[in-house]
Amino acid sequence: MRDIKALVLTGYGLNCDHETAYALELAGADAARIHINSLIDGSINLKSFQILVFIGGFSWGDDHGAGVIQAVRLKTNIGSQIIEFVENGNLVLGICNGFQSLVNLGLLPGLGRNYQRRSVALTYNDCGNFRDQWVTLKVNPASACIFTRGIDLAELPVRHGEGKFYTDDSTLTELWENNQVAIQYALPDGELAGSRFPFNPNGSISDIAGICDPTGRIFGLMPHPEGYNHWTNHPDWTRRKETAKRRGVSPYTGLPVGIQFLQNAVNFLRT
Repeated sequence: MRDIKALVLTGYGLNCDHETAYALELAGADAARIHINSLIDGSINLKSFQILVFIGGFSWGDDHGAGVIQAVRLKTNIGSQIIEFVENGNLVLGICNGFQSLVNLGLLPGLGRNYQRRSVALTYNDCGNFRDQWVTLKVNPASACIFTRGIDLAELPVRHGEGKFYTDDSTLTELWENNQVAIQYALPDGELAGSRFPFNPNGSISDIAGICDPTGRIFGLMPHPEGYNHWTNHPDWTRRKETAKRRGVSPYTGLPVGIQFLQNAVNFLRT
């Protein structure tokens, strides 16, 4: 039996539970898909897990804003349990809609270890429409983020209509000073996107694609790491396979970078 237990939230419009659980299993965790109501009614105890994952989708149809109702429902019913989960040294990951929920809960950015105050937002894409594409991400090597350790560049898919990261100047300065900006949108060569569309698909300030709390144990990002769980997920996999074949090398070795994000979490908890 695997020693690291991950809880993947499901229910009410969330739609990435199967692939997220699968990706966590590939990363070495024992993943369970748990309906939100099972946490609220107490039939499942959060204390049985070390990783809590808020997944992508459209919780409650994104009514009143993406991730808003999910955040209110959880905060009202089990907010204190989630805070205790964090304070006990466990890990929290929010992907896409899950990132939006973490921001609305106040778990991110968690400035001053205050995990209940909202200070950043994820709002409508500048382009005015839903974006479904792959992006290049540059990892901030100075970030405290547990999930991004040892990664420099990553390619992951995004699929969202409200992914623009926004905050006031003083909060943005504090995020940089605390090294809480974990990943940024970039050009294919690794240079930051500089707000250029479509490399920055939503107009996020400072090209921010994901942030962590001051401890690095809570991480939210708009791209989907679980969406790159096998090398054939990548839209250029056939081209890359043929290029490698002509060079006489193996096209892919090891796990895709999406799984590496999750494997970092599992390895951290085992040390």
